[in-house]
Amino acid sequence: MNKPQLSEISQPIKSELDKFQTLFKESMKSKVGLVDLVANYILRQKGKKVRPLLVLLSAKVSGGINDRAYRGAVLVELLHTATLVHDDVVDNANKRRGLWSINAVFKNKVAVLMGDYLLSRGLMLAVEGKDYDFLGVVTDAVKRMSEGELLQIQKTRKLDIDETTYFKVISDKTASLLETCCQIGAMSTTGNLEYHNAMKEFGSSVGIAFQIRDDILDFEGTSSMIGKPVGGDIKEKKITLPLIYAMNQVSKNEAGKIKSLIKNGGKKEIRQILEFVRKNRGIEYAIETSHKYSLKAKEALKIFSDSPAKIALEALVDFIIDRKN
Repeated sequence: MNKPQLSEISQPIKSELDKFQTLFKESMKSKVGLVDLVANYILRQKGKKVRPLLVLLSAKVSGGINDRAYRGAVLVELLHTATLVHDDVVDNANKRRGLWSINAVFKNKVAVLMGDYLLSRGLMLAVEGKDYDFLGVVTDAVKRMSEGELLQIQKTRKLDIDETTYFKVISDKTASLLETCCQIGAMSTTGNLEYHNAMKEFGSSVGIAFQIRDDILDFEGTSSMIGKPVGGDIKEKKITLPLIYAMNQVSKNEAGKIKSLIKNGGKKEIRQILEFVRKNRGIEYAIETSHKYSLKAKEALKIFSDSPAKIALEALVDFIIDRKN
């Protein structure tokens, strides 16, 4: 059976996504020429648009897409784009989605200020639309994303991340924004708190499954498939679920030797670590765990009536679990 593609998943809201794209482009406009120049460059970096897709599908399954749902979708995509621009500065990354990054083209100062501009535009959009309930959800997500990133940096320095900490990091760093998308989608169209909570649970579970899948790809993918070298996380001394599980299967002494290999971080050491993870079932365990969260996500949708939007959300879960990039 063919796996669902994003183009197929988005079919129930194809026209709404086209409208979103127009509104997103308009939301970035400024009277300052440099801002417009950078904004137009950002729009050339075509991403998967998973976040607005989640907002609009969540709204549709909860009651229907309205102006508030569009504002919510634009808000989260502005926030997401701002974090990507800032992340490239922090990571000193030169490429983003096959194009030169903003910091590579326009330098760090412009990139940081542009990220700030995008975040402020998103918040102003919510204020202008009197979507004050969105602001509480979004600001909590920004706080969690920052804390998750800083916790990961702290643990990376000491190489002492355990499974509990790993889930705390990915829940805050990745899942919080997907959780926000789904929650805002439901909030935009209904006052039903059960629907709000169900979509929040769905988004959180999808986000965790998404990040675990991303971490698995670092061990089992190929460079051409995922657009980054296999073992890239290890090179950056990021200890993720497959490696955490594998190290828990061996003695403290052997785990200590693996940490020494991580510190050295050469090509030979990375190959040894990849082999160690495979030998100790780290990848299988991570796959099982990601599937557990995908089932949890689908369970959260059972409260909603059957509809094309609900089927699309279920298909999106499968897409995330099976993706190769």
